[in-house]
Amino acid sequence: MTRRTPARPVNVEELFPELIPFRREAVRLHPRAGSPSCHDSSVGGPLLWPAAEPWPVCAEEHYDPDTASELQAAVPMVPVVQVHQADAPGIPFPEGTDLLQVLWCPYAHGEYCYPLPQVHWRDSRGIGDILSTPAPVEGLPEDWYPNPCVVHPEQVTEYPSNDLSWDLRDALRQRFDELHATTGLHYWYHLADAPGIKLGGYPGWTQEPCWPDCEACGGRMEHLLTVASWEFDGESWRTWLPVEDRTDSGWTEAADNPAGLCLGDVGGVYIFECRACPDRPIGHWFDCS
Repeated sequence: MTRRTPARPVNVEELFPELIPFRREAVRLHPRAGSPSCHDSSVGGPLLWPAAEPWPVCAEEHYDPDTASELQAAVPMVPVVQVHQADAPGIPFPEGTDLLQVLWCPYAHGEYCYPLPQVHWRDSRGIGDILSTPAPVEGLPEDWYPNPCVVHPEQVTEYPSNDLSWDLRDALRQRFDELHATTGLHYWYHLADAPGIKLGGYPGWTQEPCWPDCEACGGRMEHLLTVASWEFDGESWRTWLPVEDRTDSGWTEAADNPAGLCLGDVGGVYIFECRACPDRPIGHWFDCS
């Protein structure tokens, strides 16, 4: 089954032409519980991992996020997202690759207690023999690694929410208020950036933006992936909930958090990359409410 975001209830660019230069395309993955194979695009599913390459293990200092003080042993990284280029329209893959794989250590790292991600770009045609994806080790914090989900990729148009400059917020504030008064729509919740797990577009910040700079060249990195705890909330569902998941009373039970994640207090992990550097170094940030 496909997943389709409803048509925007108003024409954003006619109402707010100042936003046209900031339009971005994102790919909503729309994960739903399932049994993906290693050959499928997925969230939390097995990866198409070459048998000649050892499965990555996190050997850095890390802690159980629930206790924050108990040092944990080295653990295999867990699959977060696998996406074939054919399922990611508009996302710039490095030349010679057609497969994106993201894993992370589901234990807490650093001052802000974040999962530690890795990004791998591959040519799926050259993988050969496949290594079986290891099962998560016992005792992992279950809401820090995703349940296996099939995905239903959909390209959508976004506009900045937390990334909207303060000058532009002030310039548009009156029209935002008028829109809410006449339609009940909040620009921030209903028209700006899509919630949920997605590629490209704008990060689904829970707090203020924190874009990393590339340590190699100093340029600001580009947003690659948002891994959000929930696919929507009590406000955003009105315009972002897919047509297929709508019911007379709201939404289907399996639609709001199919991956079973709860990152901090319903936060998100944001992964960035520098496309100006040949090795595509990554950065990341974690926030929650």
